Amino acid sequence: MPPAADARPDAADGARDAGRTGEARDARAARDARDARDAYDVLVLGEVLVEIHSDAPLREAVDGTTARISYSGDALNAAAAAAAAGARTALLAVVGDDESSVPLLRRAVELGVDVSHVRRAPRPNGAYLLAADAEGDRAFVYWRAGSAGSTLSPADVEAWRPLLAGAGSLITSGITGALSPGAREAVVAAARTVHGSGGHVTYDANHRPRLTGRGEARALLARIAPLTGLLKTSCPADALALVDTADPVVAAARYRALGARAVAVTTGADRVLSHDGTRARYHPVPVDPAPVDATGAGDCFTGTATARLALGDTLGDAVAYGVAAASLSVAGRGGTGRVPAFAETAALARRGPGGPV
Repeated sequence: MPPAADARPDAADGARDAGRTGEARDARAARDARDARDAYDVLVLGEVLVEIHSDAPLREAVDGTTARISYSGDALNAAAAAAAAGARTALLAVVGDDESSVPLLRRAVELGVDVSHVRRAPRPNGAYLLAADAEGDRAFVYWRAGSAGSTLSPADVEAWRPLLAGAGSLITSGITGALSPGAREAVVAAARTVHGSGGHVTYDANHRPRLTGRGEARALLARIAPLTGLLKTSCPADALALVDTADPVVAAARYRALGARAVAVTTGADRVLSHDGTRARYHPVPVDPAPVDATGAGDCFTGTATARLALGDTLGDAVAYGVAAASLSVAGRGGTGRVPAFAETAALARRGPGGPV
């Protein structure tokens, strides 16, 4: 009798099996990415906060001063605006295991934001105390050291990788990157994943001197700018700290020299400059007839503009919509007190285009 055939697979069989395994893994990754793209136009990576809004200026608050609890943070503000602008939006954040997470996440859902991918940490949520008036004067006191949001890390980004690889766009910020060293690396990792997969990245510089020094903020900006489709910033506040100028046109050019494809520079209460490398233009900000509080207006701009870019609008139109939404948002108290419906935003934006620089 001939000897029995060896039951062990030879090298060729092993290679074929490995190839099939690799093909299956690649197909699964492609399916996950496709499913994520079908699910979300905008992902927002960052921090959510409990907001305590004082009814009196903080230096004048006394025993018995009333206050209002709401929910904010630049990530939640931007996500709410993106959802209102018509984008399928999900929040990528770490929240605490304390009781405040229940109403916080409930509020996000009420605003149209998917919170099913939010992760938990055995820490309290960050919070801040705010006092503001109709003239635009604001004061803040933050409690965020050691918060759940500050634990954001590359490990969280790795868990979200299929979502990020399939996302139409990502919004993140300098605030998020300043929360901790781990959060800084998470911002870079998320932006690289979205950019590497062909998605759009919006980065809001949002420099906060109480959170980070200029050197660290500039280092993060240098890493992020080449990955961004839209870099949103303020002038003079961000621009002086990050690119050494109080001139919005010069600031836009310097941000683009760092690698940003397009830039939007808020230049005070009356106009925003956009620059896509071929043309710079100013967009006038319509005046809200009943301003209450400007908290979160910049985030509303960022979320709205990014959503409209993800939905196919031009940069000029997206910025005009963002400006209109931000103007409407100041009629509410707190970061998510007034999130305008897109019909209102579009009607206000149609009143007049921005003029060329």
